[in-house]
Amino acid sequence: MNENDKIDNSNEIKLKWSFCPICGTKIPEVKKVRFCTKCGVDLQYINTHMRMPSRNNTSYLVSPEVISQQKFYLSDKPLRKKLSEEELLNLEDQELWGSFASIGITAAAYVLMNFIAVLVVIIFILFTFNLENVFDFLVSPYFIIITSFVELIFILIPALYVGKYLQKPTLNNRLILLGFTKKGFNKTKFVKEILIGLGFAVVGVTLVLSISFLMEIILNLIFGYETIQDFFGTAGEVDAMIASADILSIFLLAIVMILIIGTTEEVLFRGFLQKGLVRSLGKSWGIVITALIFSLIHLIAIFLSPGSPIIFIISFLFNFFPFFAISLLLGLLYNWRKENLIAVMITHGVYNALTIILAFIVFNL
Repeated sequence: MNENDKIDNSNEIKLKWSFCPICGTKIPEVKKVRFCTKCGVDLQYINTHMRMPSRNNTSYLVSPEVISQQKFYLSDKPLRKKLSEEELLNLEDQELWGSFASIGITAAAYVLMNFIAVLVVIIFILFTFNLENVFDFLVSPYFIIITSFVELIFILIPALYVGKYLQKPTLNNRLILLGFTKKGFNKTKFVKEILIGLGFAVVGVTLVLSISFLMEIILNLIFGYETIQDFFGTAGEVDAMIASADILSIFLLAIVMILIIGTTEEVLFRGFLQKGLVRSLGKSWGIVITALIFSLIHLIAIFLSPGSPIIFIISFLFNFFPFFAISLLLGLLYNWRKENLIAVMITHGVYNALTIILAFIVFNL
C-alpha cells in the first residue's frame, strides 16, 4: 500500500487536535476534514503518521483554489458542477435538478400564476359595480387574452431557479438551459423546426379529435346514451366563451395561444419539468409523469366544481385522455428534437389556435 492509499483510507479517522498543529487555525467540527482551511496541510496524514508529509509527496498541500471552495471538504456532498456556455448545447449527459425541484418549482409557478390572475379579477370587480358586466367579461375571449400574459410567470420562475446551475447566469444562458433558444440553428434548420412544429400541430388536432370521439363512444356504452347527451348538452366555460366571441377576438386569441400560451407552458412543462424528471427517473417515466401532471393541472376546474359523482367521472374521463395524449405527443417531440423547444412551442401554440378556430367555426355553423 502506497502513501496516498493510506491517506485516502484515513479520512474517516477522528483528528487528535482542535487546532492545526502547523499554523494553529481552529479545525471545523465536521466530518471528513482533511486539509487545514488556512495553510492547506494534510491533517489526516499528520494524524495517522504523527509527522509532516515528505517533500516529494505533493498531496500534503492543496491549491488556493481548493481552499477557497471549502464546501467540498466540509460536506459529505460534492460541489454542484456549474455549466459553462459551451456545455449548454449538449446537456444530454449533464446532471441537473431532481424530481423534487422539478415538481416543486412547477407547482409554485402554477400557484403564483393563479394567485396573480385572481388578483386581476378582484381588481376588475372593485372597479366595476355591475356584476352582470363582470360575469360577461369573465367568460369572454378578451378576459383570456388579458390574463394570458400572467402565464409569463411560467418562464420567470424556472429561469430564476436554473441560474444556480450556470457559471454565467445571464438571461440568455438561463433560456438556453431551458431549451428556449435558436442558438446552434442556421436559417435552414430553424425553418425545419417551424415546419415540424406546424406538422405536429395538425397531428395533435387529429389525435385529440379521434380520442375524444372514441371516449364519447366508450362513455355511451358505460353510462348510457341519455346520460352522456345530458352531459354534452350542458354549456361549459368554453361554450360560453365561443358564444360571446367575434372574429377579432378569435384572431387575437389565436395569436396569444401561439406567442404566449404555447411558449410559456412548454418552457415550464417540457423545458423544466420534463428535463428534470428525465434525468432523475429516466426518459420513459419522465415523459409519462410530465404528461400526467400537465393533464391534471389542466383539469383543476373539474376537481374544484365536481358536481354529482357521475358527472365528475364522465367529465374527468372525457377530458383527461385527450390532454394526456397531446402532452405525450409534446413530450416525445421534445425528446426527439434533443430538448430544443422551437418545434414543441409551435406545435402547442398552433394546436391551441386551431382548436379554438375549429370550435368557433362549428359553433357558428
